[in-house]
Amino acid sequence: MAALGWLTPRRRSATARSVLAGEASAEAARKTAQAEAPPFVEEPAAPVPASAQEAEEAGEAEIEFPVAGDDLAAAFFDLDNTVMQGAAIFHFGRGLYKREFFQRRELARFAWQQAWFRLAGVEDPEHMQDARDSALSIVKGHKVSELMAIGEEIYDEYMAERIWPGTRALAQAHLDAGQKVWLVTAAPVETATIIARRLGLTGALGTVAESVDGIYTGRLVGEPLHGPAKAEAVRALAAAEGLDLERCAAYSDSHNDIPMLSLVGHPYAINPDTKLRKHARVHDWRLRDYRTGRKAVKVGVPAAAGVGAIAGGAAAAIALHRRRK
Repeated sequence: MAALGWLTPRRRSATARSVLAGEASAEAARKTAQAEAPPFVEEPAAPVPASAQEAEEAGEAEIEFPVAGDDLAAAFFDLDNTVMQGAAIFHFGRGLYKREFFQRRELARFAWQQAWFRLAGVEDPEHMQDARDSALSIVKGHKVSELMAIGEEIYDEYMAERIWPGTRALAQAHLDAGQKVWLVTAAPVETATIIARRLGLTGALGTVAESVDGIYTGRLVGEPLHGPAKAEAVRALAAAEGLDLERCAAYSDSHNDIPMLSLVGHPYAINPDTKLRKHARVHDWRLRDYRTGRKAVKVGVPAAAGVGAIAGGAAAAIALHRRRK
């Protein structure tokens, strides 16, 4: 697994911890997806043009996207504020408080962090790190299985109604085309996997936390899956799955995810913050804003974008990387 991060060229530098976090996340995601995948039944695939340029040269005015039957393509969706309102880990904190995992003063801290996130509308690394540190301290010493069960409950209680219907429709368009769809989030990989499974998605890339004998140690593997680490996770997964990143799509609201969006041939800015909106316009990326219902200037997202709902995020305190002694 250690070599996967170097199989495709990088557009931005990444630290060793980013690479470690990305590769650990990709490994955990593939293992989980393979374990939960239904029996494979091969179906004849529709012809797929090798690229938009080749399609144009062949005389096609416009190619359908996503392209049905293109098994070299996949879609990668950020979670917080792209597919759900707010940050998953804050909602998870509410659920843990309800179950008496911590005291009122700690709940107030989570509430302040959530309020800041909603007002700012962007991910600030310092605030997000503070929230993750709080969660790690809370779950240290708890069983992974316990947090997984609680994550299922919290999703139903707090997450399911906090989703953007348009983004869910985008994910479904890729699924209907026969492509794999992955969540990519700084939330725990195990809990993000719960979300993906509930929605019928392929799986999830998320932050990997260390556990020993099924107990959380309170330490991460690498660093949170944020910014460059997300790009490393997508790169590693694409290499392992045999995907062509130029055929793939990625969706996010945050300028922090520009490294991930820049990896793929079809980047989308969903509910973008100011910096991402500016970057998307400069680079002619597609835009969509579901916060006001207005259509963005750029077009090209599937027509189904007005219906459905992608997942909330049940963030259990930063998920599992099973370390065997």
